[in-house]
Amino acid sequence: MTSRRRFLAISAAAIALPGQGRAQPVYTWQGVALGARATLRLAHPDARRISARVTAEISRLEDVFSLFRNNSALAQLNSAGVLHAPPFELLECLSLAGAVHEATGGRFDPTVQPLWASFADASARGTVPTDTEQSKAHALTGWQHVKSSADAVALQPGMALTLNGIAQGYIADRVAVMLDGEGLTNILIDTGEIRALGGHPDGRPWPVKLSAGGEVPLATRALATSAPLGTTFDQAASVGHILDPRTGRPSQAKWREISVSATSAALADALSTAACLLQTRDEIDFCLARFQDVKLEAISTI
Repeated sequence: MTSRRRFLAISAAAIALPGQGRAQPVYTWQGVALGARATLRLAHPDARRISARVTAEISRLEDVFSLFRNNSALAQLNSAGVLHAPPFELLECLSLAGAVHEATGGRFDPTVQPLWASFADASARGTVPTDTEQSKAHALTGWQHVKSSADAVALQPGMALTLNGIAQGYIADRVAVMLDGEGLTNILIDTGEIRALGGHPDGRPWPVKLSAGGEVPLATRALATSAPLGTTFDQAASVGHILDPRTGRPSQAKWREISVSATSAALADALSTAACLLQTRDEIDFCLARFQDVKLEAISTI
């Protein structure tokens, strides 16, 4: 597979802290969240210790959502088909996924994991899934077959979930909640999707540059960008990673990149992903209007 999934960049300038006569640069921590590069930007005398707490929180949430940690809650669910006493974070994320699934006419559907695995396995062989392989994987999808409650989350045999289209944003939200609870502000959290807790420490919004051009000023808000060809399964980079659960095939839409802002990074993440499967700007606008305070910040075509 080929991955070009890095759509957002942040310009961080030097700022002056109150009571200090010299400028202090914005401190930047870098790490990984669900396989994506993660960063934290803040200007605070205790920035390194704050970053260590963020690192621990991201790791804790990876124990819920990671497909690659064998003991994560999601990996256990996919392996056994049932997860008893699921963590609150998994249930909350599934609840939001269900709301976006309904609002997008089924286009956002975490049960596409068998399809994704089918394309990834075929990509390793230098090809795409056969019709038989694709049909077999497609038969294992369907959000209506996911049953969740405080007692258990259950899947039908052979099914599996991926929350990569929502969990990166959700992790940014949970980090923001943690830091806000400690009275901190003017922090930019980037876990693959971006959540601004307040604005830039110099009093301006955080300047977030889009790879397709343009800039979004971000303060007390989240931003997510998706691209159908951000990760591809073929050498020609024409078979994209955003799969349509209705057809079992990659997105056939004309969009190069779609950026959505919202008060929640998880919501922006899920909606930008689903929007890549919508065919017209009117369809995207109608879908986003189903949710409060959601905005299409940028859209570009191939």
